[in-house]
Amino acid sequence: MQLQGNWNYPTSIRFGAGRAVELPALCRELGMRRPLLVTDPGLAKLPMLARLRSLLSDAGLETALFSDMRPNPVGRDVDAGVAAFRDGRHDGVVAVGGGSALDVGKAIALMSGQKRPLWDFEDVGDNWLRVDPAGVAPTLAVPTTAGTGSEVGRASLIIDEAAHRKVIIFHPSMLPKLVLADPELTVGLPPALTAATGVDALVHNLEAFCSPFYHPIAQGVALEGMRLAHDWLPAAHADGGNLEARAQMLSCSIMGATAFQKGLGGVHALAHPIGAVFDTHHGLANAVLLPYVLVRNRPAIAERLSAAARYLGLADASFDGFLTWVLQLRAGLGIPHTLAEIGIGADAATDIGRMAKADPSDGGNPLPLSADDYRAIFLAAQQGRL
Repeated sequence: MQLQGNWNYPTSIRFGAGRAVELPALCRELGMRRPLLVTDPGLAKLPMLARLRSLLSDAGLETALFSDMRPNPVGRDVDAGVAAFRDGRHDGVVAVGGGSALDVGKAIALMSGQKRPLWDFEDVGDNWLRVDPAGVAPTLAVPTTAGTGSEVGRASLIIDEAAHRKVIIFHPSMLPKLVLADPELTVGLPPALTAATGVDALVHNLEAFCSPFYHPIAQGVALEGMRLAHDWLPAAHADGGNLEARAQMLSCSIMGATAFQKGLGGVHALAHPIGAVFDTHHGLANAVLLPYVLVRNRPAIAERLSAAARYLGLADASFDGFLTWVLQLRAGLGIPHTLAEIGIGADAATDIGRMAKADPSDGGNPLPLSADDYRAIFLAAQQGRL
């Protein structure tokens, strides 16, 4: 089966293998004549990026490339990108890559015509009303991983280096106008990154499904997104050239980021400060933390995860059966079981607990958790105590 189609939820998505050739036409559809290509330093060196630039130049579109960013992007990465955008008199952003590149690209587009500093648009209260919508350039998102789903998100995660924290920058106009989702662009992703990004997509769907807020549309999307991860993530990890598995996981990723408008939870509340302090890959941090947060939330989610286990067709349709599946999935993907295995010590537990409690994702956790609760979960994950 070839998964292909034009979808219009939550934005316009052109999905299907081989559709990268449509990039010039899609740029023109958005009125772009001089797009700035934003990607990460690794992708910038690959033939894939050279091909996309050739497609654009052959179609008469003038482009420049910006790739000066960190794996966990910081504010000065965005500042440098905005300077490149203005200096090159660009009229839009084509963001190509995983979550970091997409987040930076969206933030550059947001800031291209603003007069306030980036941090004034943190997703707190009505800060988003400070944005001048006329100063937001259009973004075309081209995902190359199946994980964050940033291509269908209205926010960017950027580290404030001075405060040592990840900040959510939000505005509705940050949602890309068009998404070009070609699973062929994800084929070269190494197995370890396929695993980490794939579990990230699963966690987005799972935390949204368990969030206590009412959003029946997101609830249905999240449940089906979990099924796609159950059915296709092991296959995508085992054979990177399995195009159907890649396509299904790209769909899973889009679904997860669509569903989590219902809320996230404790996994992300902890992963965000861990990424800010330890520069840990976001998807990997989520993957390690997941079972420990599930166990802590058990009183509030046991019934809901039993229903999910039935939908996934697990032999043991209970919370324990679901947890066993998560543990077996992680092991099969080569995900470490503890934070210690990825170089994270216990000394930061108190600070991480405090920062997790202050993270916006805490508000979507099924149970109210204190800073001490988060500290305890962090230590359990660091030491491997389920």
